[in-house]
Amino acid sequence: MKESSDNNWISFSDIMTVLMIIFLFISISYMMQVRKEQAQQDKIFKSYKKTRSQIYNDLDSTFSKGFEKWNIEIEPDLSIKISNANALFEAQLYTDEVILKEDFKDFLSKFSPRFLTIILNPKYQDKISEIRIEGHTSIRKPIDEFSSKYYQHMVVLSQKRSNKVLEHMMSLSSYTNLTDLNKKRLRFFLTSNGLAFGRSLDGDNNYKFYSNKNIDKKKSMRVEFKIVTNSQDVINKWFENFKK
Repeated sequence: MKESSDNNWISFSDIMTVLMIIFLFISISYMMQVRKEQAQQDKIFKSYKKTRSQIYNDLDSTFSKGFEKWNIEIEPDLSIKISNANALFEAQLYTDEVILKEDFKDFLSKFSPRFLTIILNPKYQDKISEIRIEGHTSIRKPIDEFSSKYYQHMVVLSQKRSNKVLEHMMSLSSYTNLTDLNKKRLRFFLTSNGLAFGRSLDGDNNYKFYSNKNIDKKKSMRVEFKIVTNSQDVINKWFENFKK
């Protein structure tokens, strides 16, 4: 009887040992998979960070000199702010035709070929998902900030301004002399957007919405060129693969 009990205990011990070994292998396999996924994630984020850094450096080295009078500000989010309001557009009502000032046309003739050279660089072909040309307005007086009608008028005006900038850039030789393939690529990437005063800036160049400081009218009345990378698409694809 005792011998039978010992044998049963040995069999039970053997089973537990096998189960522990199986569990150990499962744990090791899981840890290896987690490390693999983490390495892939790190690779994606490093690539994303490297791309943004390269584009930013290209923008900074290209536009840091020779454009001083235009108060160009190049931001880490890959936006180029041009806030020399008095030199951009002729004074107008939101119902009027938008007219670019001659100084601004001269600026665009110098800016456009340099900007297009950067965004059409082959090394960025699969890194950029959108190029936004944004028109931004300001308010005349504090009460305008709470007027829906005034906001809607400014949406129309800022959209017309961004459209006009895009239209003028596409009339320049820096665009017309491009290959058909690059024109096609730009028509896919380029968008014009009117944001009215929704993203007005304060005196520190921060969004008034977040800082809750007074609007700086001169800084807020601006045109922005913003490069949007495809990092989010890459991250979404990684998550889809991770779920499989």
